[in-house]
Amino acid sequence: MNHPAELQVFSYLQKAMKGEATMTEEVTDLVASDVKAAMDKQFNSPPRDAFKLRMSNIGRPKCQLWFDKNKPEDKVPLPPHFLMNIILGDIVEAVFKGLLRAAGAEFKDNDNVTLKLADGQEINGEYDMEMDGKIDDVKSASPWSYQNKFDSFESLQKGDGFGYIPQLVGYSKAAGKEVGGWWVVNKGNGEFKYVSASEVDSDKVIEDIQETVNYIDNDEPFERCFKAVPETFYKKKTGNLVLSSSCKFCSHKYKCWNSLKTQPSRVSKAKNPPEVDYIFIGDGIDT
Repeated sequence: MNHPAELQVFSYLQKAMKGEATMTEEVTDLVASDVKAAMDKQFNSPPRDAFKLRMSNIGRPKCQLWFDKNKPEDKVPLPPHFLMNIILGDIVEAVFKGLLRAAGAEFKDNDNVTLKLADGQEINGEYDMEMDGKIDDVKSASPWSYQNKFDSFESLQKGDGFGYIPQLVGYSKAAGKEVGGWWVVNKGNGEFKYVSASEVDSDKVIEDIQETVNYIDNDEPFERCFKAVPETFYKKKTGNLVLSSSCKFCSHKYKCWNSLKTQPSRVSKAKNPPEVDYIFIGDGIDT
């Protein structure tokens, strides 16, 4: 375990399962209040105004942000279950904070902050918590993300398509606190862990944020951030080019790559082959 509070929560849950620990009404009321606030935010808040850089999107690829600002009408609509996924994330955060409180772990709750950049721009956001003088974020993750992306800081850094690292560094810088890490909960089975971001180069991250903000604010020409990737099967190239994994969840991928076609894998032998985003097909296979 990477954080003392991990052991506190783990121990609390063990005792609760044996009937040796309870949760106070004060804590359950706080959990309920947080869930209520989240539901109210998701269902009763007015639609967001025009595109705006926020702490929650500032770390995303510049090409995606460019489309968000300049071609919002081309965005592929999100499926209805996307909202359910967001709500589940809010509920997980509320419950996990309740567990921390019940276990006796001390922290300060979420707060709104403003990141003031060297070139004069300001980015607003709301962090999840402050513990031991450091800013932490709470994330709910799929089993795959829990085991692979959130395996360590290094793993997250290699594939941070959602910009979690710049988001956390931005919160910390704006709050005048140290960078903490992420409390990650596996949505598949309830496992949890703490992933420290102590190795992050905060100065470099802030420089990257400044570069992104300038790129968007100055209405620079579109620049694709990722190249097509050669498809391989048993370590051999198939002749096909597929979408970079960093672009998998981008709502603008079809506009960015006009030749993109999503179809079952052309090389998989599985009964139900996975869907693959093909940019170029050159394998010579007739389908």
